[in-house]
Amino acid sequence: MSKLKNKVAVITGGNSGIGFGIAAAFRNEGAVGTITGRNEATLASAVDALGTGFIGIKGDVTAMNDLENIFQKTTEKFGNIDTLVVNAGGVVDGFPMAAVNDVTEENYDRYMDLNLKSAYFTVQKSLPYLNDGASIILIGSSAAHRAIPGMTIYSAAKAAIISLAKGLSLDLLSRKIRVNTLSPGSIDTPIFEKVVPQELLEQVKQTWIDTTPVGRQGLPADIGNAAVFLASDDSAFIVGTEILSDGGLTNISLMN
Repeated sequence: MSKLKNKVAVITGGNSGIGFGIAAAFRNEGAVGTITGRNEATLASAVDALGTGFIGIKGDVTAMNDLENIFQKTTEKFGNIDTLVVNAGGVVDGFPMAAVNDVTEENYDRYMDLNLKSAYFTVQKSLPYLNDGASIILIGSSAAHRAIPGMTIYSAAKAAIISLAKGLSLDLLSRKIRVNTLSPGSIDTPIFEKVVPQELLEQVKQTWIDTTPVGRQGLPADIGNAAVFLASDDSAFIVGTEILSDGGLTNISLMN
């Protein structure tokens, strides 16, 4: 299979979960490139699992110097970049999601920095290293479309990501660079263990299964397959839009 044969990709947060699922799908379609992450151990393990063709670069997407380093080292190794997947984001370590009465200004800033500001500047810093006609995939969330207890800031940031894809696409039309959003629903990744007490883990997962019309949680590979489509020439006429890969959770949810 070679939809992405010899294409150079950068996947931020590619060391685990959804990001690793995307990297594995890209590798299976012939891509090479870089995955990033902040944890050296998981980054090294992910690179080993991907095998020849991918390197790992440690970096924090909220740090401008780290972003510059990621793109510079990638192009030194592989040449200019064909696909950028802006995946890094999610829960901020040490700052649990909370309802409005319990959110501090620092909590708000940390979530916006990781889930919105970093996405904008990841794209901006990548531009000198992208090929004309490149595909940029922003990872959104079905949470952008529905209110979920304690997730207001995160949901707002992901809603902004959807808008960001539209504006950035317009800005980059002259270079034929396409920007789209890929929004997962409930995906079975280690993130659940970060935000849910162990004794409630299976119960919470079952709740998501029960409310997802296809009757299961998604897998990182499900998001990887959708990302391959957006990175490939098969989606050449798709620009500035959102693909929901959520098992029907948003549009035909069973939740009352």
